[in-house]
Formats: sequence, structure tokens, C-alpha cells
Amino acid sequence: MKFRHLATASMLLSACAAHAQSSVTLFGVADESVVYVNNQRTGGANSSGASNWLVNSGSVTTSRWGLRGNEDLGGGLAAVFWLENGFNVSSGKLNNGGDLFGRQAYVGLTDNRVGALTLGRQYDFLVDYLAPLSAVGAGFGGNFADHPYDNDNLANDLRLNNSIKFSSVAFDGFRAGAMYGFSNDAGAFANNRAYSLGASYAYGPLNVGAAFLQIDRAAGAANANATGTASTGDTNVLTTGGRQQIYGVGAKYLFGKSQVGFVWTHSSTNDVTGIWQGGSIAALNGSNMKFDNFEVNGRYFLTPAFSLGASYTYTMGQFDAVSGTLKPKWNQVMGQADYQLSKRTDLYLEGVYQHVSGGGGNPAFDAGVFSLTPASGSEQVVVALGMRHRF
Repeated sequence: MKFRHLATASMLLSACAAHAQSSVTLFGVADESVVYVNNQRTGGANSSGASNWLVNSGSVTTSRWGLRGNEDLGGGLAAVFWLENGFNVSSGKLNNGGDLFGRQAYVGLTDNRVGALTLGRQYDFLVDYLAPLSAVGAGFGGNFADHPYDNDNLANDLRLNNSIKFSSVAFDGFRAGAMYGFSNDAGAFANNRAYSLGASYAYGPLNVGAAFLQIDRAAGAANANATGTASTGDTNVLTTGGRQQIYGVGAKYLFGKSQVGFVWTHSSTNDVTGIWQGGSIAALNGSNMKFDNFEVNGRYFLTPAFSLGASYTYTMGQFDAVSGTLKPKWNQVMGQADYQLSKRTDLYLEGVYQHVSGGGGNPAFDAGVFSLTPASGSEQVVVALGMRHRF
């Protein structure tokens, strides 16, 4: 009898130990706000503007849920997976063109002495190493603080399908990574493939980072590979056309929980045919479109629960077309007040003012904030009062 009891106890302990070595976690964010927008288009690109009130999902953080898992394989090695879905709280619909796991979907191995090797649909290193230094995306200002058209992907609207990614662990504060996205197109290996590199360094209160992304695409709509690494069928693209390059550097300095930061990014697309505006691709045909973004940001905690944040971004653009060259410029100011009701729930008030000059009357260069319907003209004001819950 005693031996039977001991065997039963041993089996239970073994089962508990095996369970402890593997984990699957459900996670997510629900972000919903009431938004005021002025001068919003009432119809197509050349329509008149009017003020609007709306309920909007993901003004600061895109609403999402997902599953992540980890299995301990021993010796510091683990198998991991990540499946992340984007959705609209206002309507319950899927984001990312209806993809079930349109934000990220990958599987791989991690080694706590070296780093992680993962395969699937993943973010590039602009998202990993530069966005946290900015007010955009992973920064405190989130989506509504994005640079025009999210031209540098700091608001992580672009993912790389068919990608292999290596991210190192930190060595004395230094991290680095590299990834490659396959075109998956027989006979056109280089059409819609991508490379990304990145590095970051943390020393005490100082964090710096740099990243690079290049997407190789054959120019012309007839040559488009819609299912390549930067797919066009699920709104997973910032521009359409030929080769696209994005790179930049940034720094952030912490004062306790408060911070100041600076980010510079450059992006360009050759033989451009379209650009992401108001949640879809707007036609823009020319030989080249490029942007330089200069952002300064800061956040100050008046109390552990209440913070004030702000950012200013100056963007210089250049659009080369048969009809001539335009040099539009954007000035954008963002301000935010955020109050933490708990570790997982907060209330926020965020406003953005954007002014564009030098657009030459091209509606693609009208003012516009994130995925909201753009302005009818050169100015737009957006104010959001919202609630965000993390789980």
C-alpha cells in the first residue's frame, strides 16, 4: 500500500514538473475611445471637409488578443510560439484584411545564452529597436502619434511574411538582430523580398538604437508579387511600387519613470505607385517618394499613476514625378494625459495637430492622422478620450 501511494505521489510530482516546463498564455489589449476630428473629408479625395465625432478602436494601442507559448527543452533552450490577432472593438471585426493572426504569427527556438531564432510573420527591427525610443507605436503616444503615413513603420503597420529572424540576448547592454523575408515566388526570388538589421545599447538611464529595412520589389503593377514578404492583400504595406528603404537612429534618457527622447528616420520608395493614407492605399505615381522625420518627445509622471507626455515631429518630403518635384513638409504636435486606474487599466486624453505645406494641391498630401479619414486640405485636429485595458 505504501509503495502504491509513493508511486502515485511520484507520478503527480512528475506531471506537475512537466506542466511547469511548458506554458501557454492568453494576452491582449482592448482600446476604445470617443474621437473628435475636424476638417474630415465627407467623400472622395477632393471632397469638402466637416467636423466629426466617432467611436474609434485603437487610438493609442491597437486592440488585439493572442496566444504565446514556451516549452523548456533543457540546457537553456526553449521552443516558443506567438499567435496575435488584431480586431476592432467598435465592430468586433478582424483587422489586417481579415487575417486571423494578422499582427504576428511565428514559431522558433530561444537560447538564454544566445538569443531567439523565429520563423513566420514578424516585425522588423525598426519596430523592435527604434519605436520604443519614440512616442509612436510602442512609445507612450501610440498610433495617433505616428509620423505621416507611418512612413517609417514605427507604428508597426508593416509586417514581414515568410521571414526568418534572429534576435540576440543582451551582452553588457548590447543587442543585435537580423532577418530575411522570402518572396516565395518561383522564378522571381528577389521580387518582394526584404532584409532588416538592428542594434540597441542600454547603459544606465540611456538607451540608443539603430535599424534598417529594405524591401525589394519589381517596379510596375504588372510585376507585383502580392503574396510576397510585404503582402498587399491584407493592408500590410506602407507604399506600393519598387524598392523601399527605411532606416534611422534614436535615443532615450530616463529620469526615474520620466523620459526624453529623439528619433530620426529616413524612408524612400522608388517608382512609387501608392501610399498608405487613411487606412488604405492612395494613388501616388512618381519616380521617387522620400521622407525624413525628426521627432523629439518627453513624458513626465506627476504621480506614479498620472503622466503627461508630448512629442513634436517635423517631416520633410520629396516627391519626384513627370510633372515636376514637390517638397511637402509636415509639422505635427501631440499631447497626452494618462491616468492609471490599475496596473492593467488606464484612461487617456490625447490630441494631435498636423499642418502640411508644399503639397501642391495633391490630395495624397492632405493632412491625416493614422488610419482616420484624412482632412480636406492642409490641417487637421484630432482629440481622443479613451480607455485601455490590458490582459
